[in-house]
Amino acid sequence: MIRVLLADDHNLVRESLVAVLRSSGECQVVAEAADGMEAVEQALKLKPDIVIVDISMPRLNGLEVLRRLTAELPQTRLLVLTMHEEDEYVLHAVRAGARGYLLKHAATADLIAAVKALAAGSTYFGPQAAQALAAQVHHPERSLDDPYGALSTREREVFHMIMEGLTSKEIARKLEISAKTAENHRARILDKLGVRNTVELMRYASRKHLLD
Repeated sequence: MIRVLLADDHNLVRESLVAVLRSSGECQVVAEAADGMEAVEQALKLKPDIVIVDISMPRLNGLEVLRRLTAELPQTRLLVLTMHEEDEYVLHAVRAGARGYLLKHAATADLIAAVKALAAGSTYFGPQAAQALAAQVHHPERSLDDPYGALSTREREVFHMIMEGLTSKEIARKLEISAKTAENHRARILDKLGVRNTVELMRYASRKHLLD
């Protein structure tokens, strides 16, 4: 049985996908996650064979989930299942460690095929993703900057908490740090991303497709 962790913030979608995976007779869904931070925590705890992750999720963007799990769990294969078909998402996901990329309107047979391919050590990309990768091969001069810029791992986490509207005191409580440290994180985020306040930070997040 292929041990799978599924991360998607929409309950109905997640429940449907779990049913599909279980009905295949080849997958064991060992955990579900409703946000990016939970996905990372569950994956580190359970070390599944495959993590299926959406890109737009609360608390931690799917791209950051990919980046963290690639570093922490190199043996776990990462599959993106999302509504985003733009080339930039595909390329960012692959650079972050994704070994497969499917759109949510793909057939259930494609999802099972993707999981099996990744579990066997291969890759699996839907038609749109394959085209994006081919285009990048033919035009390697195209550059894609990390949407988080030079933010550290902790700063990326704080970034999403700010996007959720948390105050520095609330961030401090969640992360079990001092309010002063939370304020310092906030100030460094603004400085590194070249914005002056939270409003401009929200605009930056929207422009870089980092909002849920």
